[in-house]
Amino acid sequence: MAKRETEKISAEVLSEDREMLNELRPHTFKDFTGQEKIKTNVGVSIASSKKRGDSLDHVLFTGPPGLGKTTLAYIIAAEMNSRIITTSGPVLEKPGDIAGMLTKLQAKDILFIDEIHRIPKVIEEYLYSAMEDYKLDIIIDQGPGARSVSLQLEKFTLIGSTTRAGLLSAPLLDRFGINCRLKYYNIEELADIVNRSAGILKIRIEDEGALIIAKRSRGTPRIANRLLKLTRDLAIVKNKGVITAEIADEALNNWEIDHLGLDELDKKILTTIIETYKGGPVGLNSIAVSVGEEPGTIEEVYEPFLVQEGFIRRTSRGREATDLAYRHLGITKRVVKSKHENGLFDS
Repeated sequence: MAKRETEKISAEVLSEDREMLNELRPHTFKDFTGQEKIKTNVGVSIASSKKRGDSLDHVLFTGPPGLGKTTLAYIIAAEMNSRIITTSGPVLEKPGDIAGMLTKLQAKDILFIDEIHRIPKVIEEYLYSAMEDYKLDIIIDQGPGARSVSLQLEKFTLIGSTTRAGLLSAPLLDRFGINCRLKYYNIEELADIVNRSAGILKIRIEDEGALIIAKRSRGTPRIANRLLKLTRDLAIVKNKGVITAEIADEALNNWEIDHLGLDELDKKILTTIIETYKGGPVGLNSIAVSVGEEPGTIEEVYEPFLVQEGFIRRTSRGREATDLAYRHLGITKRVVKSKHENGLFDS
């Protein structure tokens, strides 16, 4: 399978999928399936802030891509009847970028920063006083005549989203009063999401077909919706538009997505660890070079699921393939004895 095809079933957002994903995005907590503890706790915080007539505390959503971090940010804005302004870490290149956004915020507005782990350090430091004291300290002029001016900001809520929480500094983390880590979804939740999406898209689907798509969706709603779209195409061509268990199974097999949701690149990663590096441990960069993918993509998109499902073990010395990985790929694990492990009659 070509690299482009492999990307279509990852949890990364592709431009051609944005319109569909926006159409399927839940707009209320009631319509949002899964993440029950987060919905309950955030719901309580929202209710409290509304009763106090105050802005919501700053919120951080962490977890693998495609689990609903952006969707929850928009739901919070809707529940708070607040305006939401969105940006992302890579877009914020200089202090003026963030200063311009902060000074335009109105009371109880929500500023959503996706990929917040990618903001430059100089911009992060501007956020400290903005988040804690609702002030923006800016430097005017340069050299001996330079002076600091403090601007008062309206009370706003910053919602950050990241797939790499470990890259956030302690001072920034400490300023988020609400910290939520999203978990992978179970099969029943994903089947509900598939059925809901099918209804919105006017796709006819049987319960068994939805269940097969759910089982191969890597615990991720965004992937479930993408697989639904791929399966719909085969259903239209071969079965009058109805997704049955047989159609779902055939469509996903055609895309080389196995019964556990592993695709070609997943298997390539595991095979590389096992065959090229004798099961590991091996460093992330070495794996990336071998499979022809960016280290960040492997670490953010592929590895979390492989670790979660028990195919890879992360150690201080690198990544190791587990016994489950060997069994799943049908590879016999070779046990290599050291010279100290030879028996009495071994030569």
